[in-house]
Amino acid sequence: MNKRKIVKIDQDLCNGCGKCVSPCAEGAIELVDGKATVRREELCDGAGFCLGTCPTGALSIEEREAPDFDHQAVEEHLKNREKKGTGLPPGVEIKCHRCGAEDHQQALIPMRLNGESTWTCTRCLPALIHG
Repeated sequence: MNKRKIVKIDQDLCNGCGKCVSPCAEGAIELVDGKATVRREELCDGAGFCLGTCPTGALSIEEREAPDFDHQAVEEHLKNREKKGTGLPPGVEIKCHRCGAEDHQQALIPMRLNGESTWTCTRCLPALIHG
């Protein structure tokens, strides 16, 4: 094991909303007993796309000893997830807050707006940037 950056989830702050599950494209984060958990550290790339979606601030990045990132395991996970569907918890919607586009229609980016975690699509992003 090497020292590398990996997601840390504060279980005391986690409310189990599941908003961090989808941005973790590698599949490292799952809901377990109503709380987000890094189930497979070798799938966590430490990029932190999940951080901005957490409404309680339970997620952070820490540098610590962890199994090496496993590209092959990520590929296997993505193939299995495609077969099963999105894998999102019930009630979690992933769509653009402006136009309602879903991720099969437009690329979506997690963001914070007015203290809330939300999503914007690449079509609506310029309007947010330029007003």
